[in-house]
Amino acid sequence: MIPVQGLNGAVVAVLGLGRSGLSASRALAAGGAVPRCWDDNPEAREKAATEGFDCVDLKRDGAFEGVARLIVSPGIPHLYPAPNPVVSAALAAGVPVDNDIGLFFQSFADDSWDEFDTAPRVIAVTGSNGKSTTSALIHHIMEHVGRPSQLAGNIGRGVLDIDPAVDGEVVVLELSSYQTELARALTPDIAVFTNLSPDHLDRHGGKGGYFAAKRRLFAEGGPDRAVIGVDEAEGRFLAGQLSEGAVDDRVIRISVAEKLTGPGWQVFARKGFLSEYRKGKQVGSIDLRGVAGLPGAHNHQNACAAYAACRALGLAPKVIEAAFHTFGGLPHRSQTVGEAGGVRFVNDSKATNVDSAAKALAAFSNIRWICGGLEKEGGLGGLSGATAAVRKAYVIGREAAQFAMQLDVEAEVCTTMAAAVARAWEDAEEGDVILLAPAAASFDQYDSFERRGEDFVAQVKKFAP
Repeated sequence: MIPVQGLNGAVVAVLGLGRSGLSASRALAAGGAVPRCWDDNPEAREKAATEGFDCVDLKRDGAFEGVARLIVSPGIPHLYPAPNPVVSAALAAGVPVDNDIGLFFQSFADDSWDEFDTAPRVIAVTGSNGKSTTSALIHHIMEHVGRPSQLAGNIGRGVLDIDPAVDGEVVVLELSSYQTELARALTPDIAVFTNLSPDHLDRHGGKGGYFAAKRRLFAEGGPDRAVIGVDEAEGRFLAGQLSEGAVDDRVIRISVAEKLTGPGWQVFARKGFLSEYRKGKQVGSIDLRGVAGLPGAHNHQNACAAYAACRALGLAPKVIEAAFHTFGGLPHRSQTVGEAGGVRFVNDSKATNVDSAAKALAAFSNIRWICGGLEKEGGLGGLSGATAAVRKAYVIGREAAQFAMQLDVEAEVCTTMAAAVARAWEDAEEGDVILLAPAAASFDQYDSFERRGEDFVAQVKKFAP
């Protein structure tokens, strides 16, 4: 646990008592603060009460008298589409609003660091797609070279649940836009921006607000080094804002769309080969085609981001390359889960938006595509031109028929995962890939993309035990 510093003796309100809320309450108490907790869910309040936390209705009049700060869980809106009433009350009372990420950056360093030979470092990864794989890959590389490392945030443990740092440690954080938008302290040593595509637009008041939330990690965080994906206009703009000029190697630009040139520091992947250039000269190269845990151009982008972050720490290209080959990938992200009769089953349930699904489709040939679910804002137009390798789509979800009508390939309405996998298997021929890449959220049928992926795996076992 990371005890919260700077709030000893202060009353701190905590709204939302899920994983991050309870973790924040424990860390606040460990640092001498007095948590005042609330959740609209009685079961969540009861769980907090069993741990000894005082649960007080933060919606009542005067609830913020004497309160030093309000800590809000990621799922609770603080601005768009409308602020939670508790957040509004806190702001009206002049109480600062923060989250567990802000508390972490405020509290991670302590006096013990004075005795370390090598100060711990924090690498924070954000972006629309690929941040989980990138974060896990960086953490894996650290473990591969024997450097102490912890993985936290949206993946692994909660940020305040990790252990206090040891000499030379690297903490890798995956951070969503919900987290970066609200955190009052953001001070990573290295910050990574993978890419940007429309997502969570209602929560951020549009694409501009969504980008602004991610940009805070860099503009307000002031990292020593910034790794920026420049395949979209927003990434190019961000890299330009952070750089003092073409030769400024504090910004490492990455791409899978083009060869990057110039006197700065660039890492790019083309036709399966990763290249690193500095001052106009190539200084590193990796053949990614044989890296089983990183299939497709979208994973090559993740490889570029992780490679650049690790190079910024001083690791050698050959060391990073060796670690790539021992990376097994993440569950629900282009994960091969079975093979039978020359047919491969791939679980990419994490492809919850159009852009991530398009990238998954580009990674394979002869695809029997299982898709559908709770359609996100913006529709399916972004899939146009991305379905060339799809032989047929098998659509799941409560609105499967409407979803299927928007696709530009032959589509069969299956509704359930069991039916979709069975029909895809019946139609499949040797060399086909049965790919779950929903291009939609899971919440019409499942409580998470993980549950959806687990159902896919369970159905696959009927045909590829």
